[in-house]
Amino acid sequence: MRPALIFSILFLLFSSCSMNRFIVGQMTPVFKTSIDAFYEETDLQIAEQALASNLKLLEGLLKNDPENEDLLLLLAQGYAGYALGFVEDEDPKRAKIFYQRAFNFGQRALFNPALYTWHWTEQSKKVFEDKLKNLEGSEVPALFWTIFAMAGKINVSLDDPTALINISVLENGIEKIKEMDPGFFYGSVFLLKGSIEGMKPPMLGGNPEAARENFEKNLEITKGQFLLTQVYQAKFYAAKTLNEELFDQLIKEVEDFDIGTKPEIALFNQIARKKAALLKTMRNELF
Repeated sequence: MRPALIFSILFLLFSSCSMNRFIVGQMTPVFKTSIDAFYEETDLQIAEQALASNLKLLEGLLKNDPENEDLLLLLAQGYAGYALGFVEDEDPKRAKIFYQRAFNFGQRALFNPALYTWHWTEQSKKVFEDKLKNLEGSEVPALFWTIFAMAGKINVSLDDPTALINISVLENGIEKIKEMDPGFFYGSVFLLKGSIEGMKPPMLGGNPEAARENFEKNLEITKGQFLLTQVYQAKFYAAKTLNEELFDQLIKEVEDFDIGTKPEIALFNQIARKKAALLKTMRNELF
């Protein structure tokens, strides 16, 4: 084969890869802005179907640009949200898979190369701790969605005695976000911290009062309008401390809230309503 022909083929292949990355780069901002419309959706069935199909589309785009941090973050956020909103209450085993996918995508956005670890060794813990020490403000979203996925998987794995073994890794990440950007994503870092303090047994340092303080901090930040906080406070504080009056009050707050007053997070609040209804059916088991 002539050298000129070989050069032409290589040029076309290289141009094709570059073109693909260019197209992905042009499409990514559309997905980033479209997420606002997604969060405004009030019909859970539409939201579930749309999210499932868009996640596979995003994965297809990522194959053409594997280091695209925006796509990695959208996938981490998307899979974590899908597990939280539409899977974990019906099928915890399947939710673990989606939280793991979210964790992997978050790791890829946070580390280069990614750690790809769930069972943390001393070496991987050190890499993570070094990353926290040198974390830049622009990396907070990647850290948040990585630890969000970790917390979600732990929450659906509490029947596994090893689920909480490496919870210190998660807590260190939470503390870093509280230090750098405590209001990120509706102050959800306090929701995560409150849930962890509530779900941990006392022998592992669980502290119901610390859980309450973190939930109340989130309620202060969000003015009680991010209803998942009331749901998790009912589950991981009120139920754990056998405070039936508070449990009923929190569930009622979710039921009575006018979702239209906070349209930009209508989807999360609809998910909270679904979870509150389920929690209400479990009241006799909890108390």
